[in-house]
Amino acid sequence: MITRRQISDAHSLIAPHLRLTPIIDVSGMSPLPLTLKLEVFQHTGSFKPRGAFNNLLSLDRPSAGVAAASGGNHGAAVAYAAAQLQSKARIFVPLTTPPAKLALIRAEGADIVQKGGNYAEAFDLCRRYVEETGALLVHAYDSALTIAGQGTLALELERQAPDLDTILVAVGGGGLIAGVAAWYSSGLKIVSVEPENCPTLERALSHSGPVDIAPSGVAADSLGASRIGALPFSLAKSYVDRALLVADSDIRRAQAWLWNNLRLIAEPGGATAFAAITSGAYRPGPQERVGIVVCGANTDLASFAEAAGLDALTPAEAFAPSP
Repeated sequence: MITRRQISDAHSLIAPHLRLTPIIDVSGMSPLPLTLKLEVFQHTGSFKPRGAFNNLLSLDRPSAGVAAASGGNHGAAVAYAAAQLQSKARIFVPLTTPPAKLALIRAEGADIVQKGGNYAEAFDLCRRYVEETGALLVHAYDSALTIAGQGTLALELERQAPDLDTILVAVGGGGLIAGVAAWYSSGLKIVSVEPENCPTLERALSHSGPVDIAPSGVAADSLGASRIGALPFSLAKSYVDRALLVADSDIRRAQAWLWNNLRLIAEPGGATAFAAITSGAYRPGPQERVGIVVCGANTDLASFAEAAGLDALTPAEAFAPSP
């Protein structure tokens, strides 16, 4: 298990390389007291540099450099961390990785290998490369160092908003929710939120262990792991209170609300946890204080404009359950 001490030590190590991302209280814009943790303002547009820096600063970096498999955000984070620490990086991504995320990785000077139909296939290629070259593998989610790094988000949020009752977290491979669970443990209610087409944790919890899925849908580039990580699952089964699913249309609706009301750009995966509120999948109790991680902003403007639409949703319209 990952401990609070490990997360605190990780924060001390990586904080000089990160932005302290803000929170925003949106209670005045919704019928609920909500606090958003805005990881959209983190370096490379997502929470992922936390785990990337914790790996690269904790382990020896060989002359072969570092390697990672990613749907996009983790790859951009590893590429950024490697560039900042003057290491070379090779990032393996599937053919489905959006151009906006490829551009982020490329901008940091990393080599890109784009092969395979999904994250799992890209990871197999990455693992073989690591075995052949001795490069340092930086796992996107199933790693104690990655999880401890992601848990630093929860450490910050507890300091910024100490009175939360519940936190909603989007799940792909599980590294973020594992870090959040490790930090808070039983201190508050932790709720996972996944797209209906990427139910890695929900399916694992219902089957009493990780199982393979076939991820698809609007958020698959960031939440499209084919199987929840073993370490994340061990933490989630102990500390996650509920596992919720939301439809792709709910995610698009949440993206639109964040833009039309807060002028925040969130990619589909970044808006997934918020979609549990706007869709009614999660209904807080009276005066329940809810924190939500808006975890990523990396989307191309054309698809985002389509998602946000031209017609602004009022708060009342946005919080009405989907038909």
